[in-house]
Amino acid sequence: MTLYIDPPTWPGHGRMWSHLVSDVSFEELHAFAAALGAPARGFDRDHYDIPSDWYGKAVDAGAVEVGSKELLRRLTEAGLRRPKGRAAQG
Repeated sequence: MTLYIDPPTWPGHGRMWSHLVSDVSFEELHAFAAALGAPARGFDRDHYDIPSDWYGKAVDAGAVEVGSKELLRRLTEAGLRRPKGRAAQG
């Protein structure tokens, strides 16, 4: 079980955000996010948007800190990347 999180460098809604992904399955990602208390509405196609004030909580729970490019590489190599325009199910 490996979850990855990038630094909170993505602005939106007056906050900074990270992306949380799994390199195994969406089921693993949803379970981890639920354990963190992340709402289902935080899921966007292939990742969860995690606010900066939850970053430490995610890392403490076991998410591995990686850069944004590394996160995208791992997500793509796992076959879990869902580019915009594809339906988000999972």
